[in-house]
Formats: sequence, structure tokens, C-alpha cells
Amino acid sequence: MNTGGPSSSRSRATSPAFRVGLTRDLLAANGEPSFGRGPLALLDHDPRIEWEFLPEATDEITPDIMARYDGLYVNSPRVTAASVARADRRVRIVSRHGVGYDSVDVRALAAKGVVATNTPVAVRRPVAVAALTFIFALAGRLAEKDRLTRAGRWHERTSHMGLGLTTRTLGVIGAGGIGRELLALARPFGWKMLAADPYVAPAAVAALGAECVPLERLLREADFVVATVLLNDETHHLMNAARFAWMKRSAYFINLSRGPIVDETALIAALRSGAIAGAGIDVFEQEPVAPEHPLLAMHNVLVTPHALCWTDECFDAIAREGLTCMVDFAHGRVPKSVIRVTGPV
Repeated sequence: MNTGGPSSSRSRATSPAFRVGLTRDLLAANGEPSFGRGPLALLDHDPRIEWEFLPEATDEITPDIMARYDGLYVNSPRVTAASVARADRRVRIVSRHGVGYDSVDVRALAAKGVVATNTPVAVRRPVAVAALTFIFALAGRLAEKDRLTRAGRWHERTSHMGLGLTTRTLGVIGAGGIGRELLALARPFGWKMLAADPYVAPAAVAALGAECVPLERLLREADFVVATVLLNDETHHLMNAARFAWMKRSAYFINLSRGPIVDETALIAALRSGAIAGAGIDVFEQEPVAPEHPLLAMHNVLVTPHALCWTDECFDAIAREGLTCMVDFAHGRVPKSVIRVTGPV
């Protein structure tokens, strides 16, 4: 089979084959896989598996797609209750290329007996590094110094003094895998570190040199607030007008989780009024973000297209973790990164 992009595996002599479809948004503009060819060896070298990139580009997985494959490896397309509604559904596993799975209705999949997986391990270091990248750029006033240098305003540099970190406080909202990785990487800078997460043992945070505190205290004390939480009903608009008001006027907010954990209207108002000093935003409530979005015009905001953590190493690791889940399932093994569904389905 070859439906565009890199050649998919040859047809297998063994029967029955386990057919895997990969969504086309995983291909770069040159037709090559965005994660490189290396991870595809996991599929190519397995005689049980046939695979291809989907022949169609789609924003949502359709019932027709669900009827063609045993497993789907998806990046951005949504997987909904409608995706699995038809009786001729064949897919038994949906593997998400990334840690966030708000685009996948895992409860609807579970109700139909479809396993969902993600890649929580592969993204920990890259997202933590992305958070530090935002912090360093904001603390050093990198964007302002770039602009004044290009404008020939060299002698104004003393008016754009950066912030040292040893006398500052880092606050991390969400101390799961990514949050703890961030604390571990940030520890050598010698600042005070706080974490807010009601589901993590304080001892696990203390072992990283941080203190587990209520969210209000974190927001009132931190100079850099980094959000690394999953999006769910509890965290939707977690950062609202009241909580931005708790932050120091000199503080910066950084979001590397999902856009809807922030009430963007409240964030814009806080930035315009000077209630907070600035922000680093990698994710938006609506993506792709509209070109006329107010955050894009603010000089005290750094914006990236939900991709700051994307590196060759990151995507290689994500694909290897996600495709390994697919291979394990094809051979009757329990994948290591199954998304657990609690309560009735």
C-alpha cells in the first residue's frame, strides 16, 4: 500500500493482518513523517502489522475510517462518539500522538470497547524544557532587547533590565509527570519553588526541593506561574479573572497545558491593565489562533503555535512510545500508556 508520503509497509504474508492507519497531519510539508522514519521500523519489522497514512486529510475521524483499520494513530483529528457509532467499526485501539487527549472522547471509546492510549513519558522533558525557555526569555526580556537592537536603540538597554532567578519564586500548577520534571530541571537555579496539585503527595514534591501549597498561595507568591495540568471539567477556566487578580503585578503567567484552562478574556484584561507583567502562551482556547487575536499584538506576551516543545528528539520519542502501544496491543499485550476511564461508561 502507498497512499502518499513515505512508503508504507509491504503486504504481509501472515494472516490476518492487523491494519494500522496514521493520520496525515503527521506528515511534514515535504511528505516525510514529522517524527522521522526511525519509529516506523516498529511497524515495518512486525510481520503481524500492515500500515499506511490515511489517504484522506481530516479534522475528525469518520465511521468510514473506523471501518478500515484495527488501530488508529492520531495527532490532531478529533475522535468522537460519532466516530464509533456504526456497527461496522473495526478499530479496537486509538493511540494519541501526545499526552493531551481532550480531542479524543475516551469515554465514548471505552463504551464501545475501544482502548485509548497516549504518550505521557515522551513529552515530560521536552515540555519542561519549553517552560524554562519561556521563563528565560521573559526573565531576560529577550523580545524587547531583540527589538531595541534591531531599531538601533542600543543605549536604551539599561531601561530593559532582566530578572535574576535566585531571588524569585517559581510556581507550578499541576505536579504530574511534566510538572515534576520541570521542578527537577529548575531546582539548580536556587529559587524558591511552589507546586499546587491536590492529587500529588506533598512528599513527592518536597523530594524535588519544592513545597506543595494551595493554589491561592502559589499565585500570590510566585514570580513565574507555569500551568502543566490536564484539561478536564475541573480545570476548564482554572485561571480566571479572580485568580489572575491574586497574582503579583510583576509576575508572568505561562501556559503549556491546554488553552481552555485559561479564560482568555480574563487573561487579556489582566495584561492590558497591568495586573500581571506578561505571559508565555503556547496554547489557545481556539486553535489555530486567529491572526487578529489580541494576545498576538501584545509586546509583553510571547506566543508559539502549540509547538514550543516540538523537537526531533521529542517527536521521535512520542512516536516510539505511541507506536509501541499499538504493537503491544496487536500482539495481545496491555499497552503501557492506556488512558484509564473512571466511573460508568
